[in-house]
This record gives sequence, structure tokens and C-alpha cells, in this order.
Amino acid sequence: MRLIFCGTPQFAIPTLEKLVTEGFQVELVVTKPDEPSGRGHRRKPPPVKETAEALGLPVFQPVSLKEEFTRRFLTSYQPDAIVVVAYGHMIPAWMRELPRLGCLNLHASLLPKYRGAAPIPWSIIQGERVTGVTIMKIDAGLDTGDILLQRAIPVRDDDVTETLSERLSLLGADLMVEALRGLERGEIAPRPQDPTLATLAPRLKKEDGRIDWSLPAEQIALRVRGLRPWPGAYSDFRGKQLHIWRAVPCPTSRNAAAPGALVAESGKLLAACGGGSTLELQEVQLEGHRRMSARDFLNGVRLTPQDRLQ
Repeated sequence: MRLIFCGTPQFAIPTLEKLVTEGFQVELVVTKPDEPSGRGHRRKPPPVKETAEALGLPVFQPVSLKEEFTRRFLTSYQPDAIVVVAYGHMIPAWMRELPRLGCLNLHASLLPKYRGAAPIPWSIIQGERVTGVTIMKIDAGLDTGDILLQRAIPVRDDDVTETLSERLSLLGADLMVEALRGLERGEIAPRPQDPTLATLAPRLKKEDGRIDWSLPAEQIALRVRGLRPWPGAYSDFRGKQLHIWRAVPCPTSRNAAAPGALVAESGKLLAACGGGSTLELQEVQLEGHRRMSARDFLNGVRLTPQDRLQ
């Protein structure tokens, strides 16, 4: 089966590698252009480009899919299917109609829940106990296409976006192979999504990381996990940004202090949250410093009754 693969970040790599390993003919890899990175602003290739080149696959990096040259170039390949995994561009109608088996997308949620750019962080933030991956046929909407296959896995209590993303990417790679082979044999019947069950997972912004200490500790702990690694959960402490890498709610603790108030107790760093709840900050990073345990932080900072997170 001849394929065009479209993808950009690390999440897409297991699917690309699996397709090659399983003997699919990946004729072209389409990814985003190299972007400036670091202090020197040297252009850095996307992870998928690096993997494709290591596999000896041709790479195409259009700035836009709307250009006529891009349309003519991709049309010349006449693929049986186009596989899309976290590519980062909407797929235009001409491209959806190009392959005989359609454009297949790997989405990291159990659609129609968490349509959008950031399904993994939002599933953690919302406290989901189960999530999964969906293989769907791309249509004109935002993750609204017919479902081909789905697979669910539990969300672990210690999962952050990084760990859950890794597991879902491996699961999705296997499911994409199953979907392609099932379509080729005519064994899969696409089924429409129920729009009444749809929820959204919009792209995260830097300001999404600022913690509202009036929320219950349980909700803040979920945000800490879901916002890692980017944009990260953070607050202001003594005029500097304090990044919170790990935190857990204290289920039996009741706190009468105002939300955001900090206290050191038996070597633990505790923050007052909404509803009288308490959050234990286990790993933090003060602006201009390295990541450290709460105990090391307390060894370097003498808390006062006036200290609070804002």
C-alpha cells in the first residue's frame, strides 16, 4: 500500500516507524518547515523530519497546503491513503479526496470527546480516568470525521502529559496499521460521531499555566500534571515566577488560611487552596534556579507569615 505520511512532533514518530516496519510503502513524509530554536535561533528540524531522513524517506516541508505547487506535487504521488498524525495543518478538500482510501488521522482521545489540538493535557486536567486513541477519516470539520477504530487505556494516577502521550503514541501506531489493513480488506465500517457528546480541547496558551489558588487542591494537582511540560503550572512568589513540577493534594488536611498562603510543615511545602483544601508542592523551580525538591527549596528560603503564591 502506497502512503503519504503527514506529521511533525515526537508523538507522530511511532506511527511512522511502525508503518515502515510493517512493510507499507511510505513514498513521502510531509512535515512542517524547520523553525528557529535556542539563543542562536538556529533552524531546528521537526522530530518527524529527523526520523524520516534516518529511515531514508523523502521529506517535503511546505509552508502551506494552499499553494498550487504543493497541490500539484502531492497529487503526482497518487497514494492509496494519507496518514496524518499531529501534523499541525488543516487538510484541504483536494487532499482529502486524493487517496482512494481517504485521509486517516490518529487523534489522541476517544472521539467525540476532546476534539482539538491538546486532547492529552485536557483529559488529565479534567480528571479523566480512561482515555485512548481514535483512527478517523478526516472531513472538513475539526476532528469530526467518521470513526474507524478506537482503543482505550486507563489514565494512571501519576500520569503527566509526557508519560500519557508516549503510551498513546505507541497504542495509536498499532491501531493505524490495523485500520489501514482493515480498510484495504473492506472489513471496517466507518461510523459517524455523535455531536451531542463532543467536548473541546483547545490549544494551550502560556497563560493557561497560571494557577488559580481559589480552586480546590485536587483540581490544581490535575492542572500541574496536565500542563507538564508546557506551559507548566506556575505562580508568583516574592516577585518571581515559581514553576510547580510536582504536587499532590492533602486529602485529610483542612486549611483556614487564604488561598495561596504558604507554610512549611515537617519539611513539607504546603499551599492553601480553595474550599479549605491543601496542596503539597513536592518539586518546584524558582525563576533563575534549577528544579529542586520542596525540602531543598525550604532550605534556601525562609518563609514568613506574609508569603503567598499569587
